Amino acid sequence: MEDSRRQELAEIFLQEEVYAAREQQAVRGALVSDDGPGACGLGETAETGLELSPRGRELFDTLFEGGLGADETSQARELIDAWVTKQDALDRKRNHFLKDFRHKHGFDRGAYDADQAAAYRVGLDAVNAEVDLVRGEFARRLVGVGA
Repeated sequence: MEDSRRQELAEIFLQEEVYAAREQQAVRGALVSDDGPGACGLGETAETGLELSPRGRELFDTLFEGGLGADETSQARELIDAWVTKQDALDRKRNHFLKDFRHKHGFDRGAYDADQAAAYRVGLDAVNAEVDLVRGEFARRLVGVGA
């Protein structure tokens, strides 16, 4: 499989694992209140060490067609968990930006003046660009496992 396709699959896989972690956080969050100071709706911590979702397993098997040895599988698991933790931190960064911006300027984006709308977009785009950059870095590291 060509390198660009493996990179793309690795990024899709990493995002899939974040979705699975979010699902577990939602289940846990339904059982625990998270309304203290600074709460951003994501629960206390990222969910890591999870079994691969069915879609995640499919992507992983495609990404590593020849399979991985025990050490490589452990290395991949560490990268996946580190990614989920990093994505959790970036999601919190996004949520705090939104919370702070809305607190300062209101929730109705339609009421923002041109400068406020531009600042909102620039701030949100900056966090999203960081997410994309870091996901790409983790995907490159994941593709390198077993190579």
